[in-house]
Amino acid sequence: MKSKILVIVLCFAGFFANAQTKVGTINSEFIVGLMPEAKNVLSDLNVYATKLDSSYQVKLADYNAKVAAFQKLDPSLSDNFKKIKVEEINELEQDLQKSQQNGNSLINLKRDQLMNPLYKILGEAITEVAKAEGFTQVLTSSGNEFAYIDEAFDITEKVMAKLGVKMPPPSKK
Repeated sequence: MKSKILVIVLCFAGFFANAQTKVGTINSEFIVGLMPEAKNVLSDLNVYATKLDSSYQVKLADYNAKVAAFQKLDPSLSDNFKKIKVEEINELEQDLQKSQQNGNSLINLKRDQLMNPLYKILGEAITEVAKAEGFTQVLTSSGNEFAYIDEAFDITEKVMAKLGVKMPPPSKK
């Protein structure tokens, strides 16, 4: 008898504990993309990428010049000389690939560095809205796949209002 009462009490306790959880969703990438500061971030990132690209273009021009010079070599030159030139070109090609990979990594690091303040502002606004609305958890729908999201618990527009970000007009299809 005591075990039946204990099971019933535990079921009710689990039900009431579960009822106290309120989960909301937010599209954080959408909001960050609409923040006025995002335009400055993209502008700064483009300037940085242009600087990186200019140094890459210098290396690419050097590579193309070496390839063109190799193609104009006299066919009667020794095989050893040609082999040395091919190795030089291969080294330049590998250097170009490394430069491109490093450039992409540097751009990603710079983007993260520039975007972090925006995400911090967004995080503070999410916290304020979540506390005011009584949410225990807020999940981001950006980049994640949810099978179902009840729009009634989406706080995207409330956070946008808190940040002073306006909803764009619906696109005409």
